[in-house]
Amino acid sequence: MTPNPALGVVFHWLGGLASGSFYVPFRFVKKWSWETYWLAGGVFSWIVVPWALGFYMTSHLTAVLHEASWNTLFWVYFFGFLWGFGGLTFGLAIRYLGMSLGMAMVLGYCAAFGTLMPPIFHGQFGHVAHTQSGQVILAGIAVCMVGIALAGVAGTSKEREMSPEQRTAVIKEFSLKKGILVATFSGIMSACFSYGLDAGAEIRQITLRHGTSTLWQGLPILVVVLLGGFTTNFAWCLILNFRNKTGYEYFSSRIRSHQPGREQEPIVENAIDAPGEEGAKAPPAPGPPGAPERAPMLNNYFFCALAGTLWYFQFFFYTMGETQMGAYKFSCWTMQMASIIIFSSLWGIALHEWRGASVRTKSWLGLSLAVLVASTVIVGYGNYLGTLPQTAAR
Repeated sequence: MTPNPALGVVFHWLGGLASGSFYVPFRFVKKWSWETYWLAGGVFSWIVVPWALGFYMTSHLTAVLHEASWNTLFWVYFFGFLWGFGGLTFGLAIRYLGMSLGMAMVLGYCAAFGTLMPPIFHGQFGHVAHTQSGQVILAGIAVCMVGIALAGVAGTSKEREMSPEQRTAVIKEFSLKKGILVATFSGIMSACFSYGLDAGAEIRQITLRHGTSTLWQGLPILVVVLLGGFTTNFAWCLILNFRNKTGYEYFSSRIRSHQPGREQEPIVENAIDAPGEEGAKAPPAPGPPGAPERAPMLNNYFFCALAGTLWYFQFFFYTMGETQMGAYKFSCWTMQMASIIIFSSLWGIALHEWRGASVRTKSWLGLSLAVLVASTVIVGYGNYLGTLPQTAAR
């Protein structure tokens, strides 16, 4: 199949739309704790949907995984496992730095490390930097980093316009030193998802030999890397279920007493999950006075399944976009990050999170979105140049 970078950009935009939208169904989950609905949705994100689509859209999934070397399977799984730790510390970065600065730092590290480390590891960076197409792609990556920084400026400007009480509610434990350390760790760990996909090259080759379409060659890798992510998230959610005595919520609609201090619970979202302020807002915890006595179990499981499925589709489209980028598919990670921020910001606008912000703040937001869109176009154009023989090298 001949690469089509323009189509690849569209696929990444669709992936960004899925990622920016997946948290919306969680808003309809009622009377469940964060750890309960996150794990319920995660079962679909990391287990059910990857395996279902892997079986349906690829050839001989289990045989492909059986033929892959243990070394490959280990590293793909291990990087997925490490990616989960990026989520465990993401909430702490937001707690210490605030949503805007914390998000900008984590996403900046995630975009930079997730994009540049694979070609550096494979010894390809020098070649990339000495080709016209590679130089355009690197320029697009730089533009993306500027866009992320501008998004941070917009968010910081918005926070400055809050009342002191609102600002305290958003940043309860501000600590620049702790925040920088945690954001650095979280961003680097979040980038491990990119390394897991890169480590699965052998799985791609095997599934293609079994007759899988080029467009779906990345789906078997997702099965393994998401299993690693499931391990981390599953363990943490069960710990929270045990500590907060919320495990009953999976099986019983009866609401028990509210656990004090639940609002302080660190979230386990990741830089590639929902980088918009709405992504950190959980539905109300169970048990305030006057609340209904029972949780709507069927409703909750339905919306968790919908949210989990949407979450998976960000990488479903990512792997499709990757097949269209030719020799420089490492740049897909930058396009994915930019697209996620674009669509999660648009959801923030739709959900009135920027209502009341000054014209100056909204201008920063608009500029950041324009720069991020431009970065995806620049990176896509660089990949297009890479498909032209006369510009492949100088």
